[in-house]
Amino acid sequence: MLLASVARSASAPGLGRRAASTIATKYSKAVYGAALAKSPQTLTKVHAELANFSSVLQKDPAAASFVNNPTLSLGDRTKGLAGIFAKLEGTGAKKDTYSDVTKNLLTVLSENGRLGETEGVIEGFNELFSQYKGEVTFTVTSAAPLPKDVLTRLETTLKQSATAQAAKVLKITNKVNPNILGGLIVDVGDKTIDLSVQSRVTKLNNALTRMFLS
Repeated sequence: MLLASVARSASAPGLGRRAASTIATKYSKAVYGAALAKSPQTLTKVHAELANFSSVLQKDPAAASFVNNPTLSLGDRTKGLAGIFAKLEGTGAKKDTYSDVTKNLLTVLSENGRLGETEGVIEGFNELFSQYKGEVTFTVTSAAPLPKDVLTRLETTLKQSATAQAAKVLKITNKVNPNILGGLIVDVGDKTIDLSVQSRVTKLNNALTRMFLS
């Protein structure tokens, strides 16, 4: 029943948009357009570079702290960003120079005091890149890792949705968030299908509140 609900909802209109920064969306579209305007190869290179940068932020606490520190001066941000680029590109024979598009994006974010939007910008860019490649990614959030057989059944069900059938490639990723208590939250593109226990509890509480206040 739960999997069937996911399939119906995945192709239904009017689903709520995930909370997203308007600023991040603006930068995502700008860097996507700039990269594609140069060439498909540049677009692919920028995608790889941003993925690498995102990986650094997740693995390096110092880099993450730098990016998310709104109190730094422009000079400190410029110096810190140059240091991160130096590490990413390496030196000597192994030097891998980042594209102007990626460097310009991060430089502009730094100059405008928007480095804290970096992860949101990268996420938005990845969605645009996936659309360009004809890919659709369903992100399924559950309270605990889903067993392989459940993921297989879920994939079979999601493939029946209009969204999945229009895609060249279908990907499903499983994220874990114990706070949802149970059930599932399915994100696809800019839509969210909230079938979690926490969502149902919240709706029940809201209904009870209205009942007793009326």
